[in-house]
Amino acid sequence: MALSPDVVGTVLPTTALRLERGRLRLFAKAIGLVEPVYVDVAAARAAGHPDLPAPPTFLAALQHEVPRSLGWLEDLGVDPARVLHGEQSFTYHQMAYAGQKLTMTGRISDYAVKKGGDMELLTRHFQVTDTNGAPIAELGDVVVVRHPQVSP
Repeated sequence: MALSPDVVGTVLPTTALRLERGRLRLFAKAIGLVEPVYVDVAAARAAGHPDLPAPPTFLAALQHEVPRSLGWLEDLGVDPARVLHGEQSFTYHQMAYAGQKLTMTGRISDYAVKKGGDMELLTRHFQVTDTNGAPIAELGDVVVVRHPQVSP
C-alpha cells in the first residue's frame, strides 16, 4: 500500500524511561564498548561522571520502549516485514546517565518516493529531554518501505 505525503507531521508514540545501569552495561557490551566508564560506576565517577553514561546510540533504543513499537507503521497501513532501516543521526546536547528519566517525542518530518514507487522513505525526528524538559539529544532516522514490483 502506497503512503501519502500527508504522513508528514504524524506524531509518534511518546516514550519515557528511567535509565538503568544493567541495561546500559548490556548495551555497552553488545556494541563492543570496553571502556570501564560504561560498565563500572567507580570508573565513571573517577572520570567525572555522576553515574554510568549512556553509550553512544543507546538513545535510539528508547523508541522501542512502547507497547507495539512498530504499531505506528501498522497504523499507517505499512507491513513491518517490508521495512528496512535506512540511516540514523544523533545530535547530543548533554550526556545521559543511569538513574535519569528521559522522555522521547517524535514525528515524521519528511516523505519521499524513490525508484518509481519501489521505495518510500519516511524520515523521523525525535527529541530526547530530561524531567525538567532540558534537551539531551535530537535523533533522526530514515525508514525505507519497500514495494517491489512483481514481474508478470
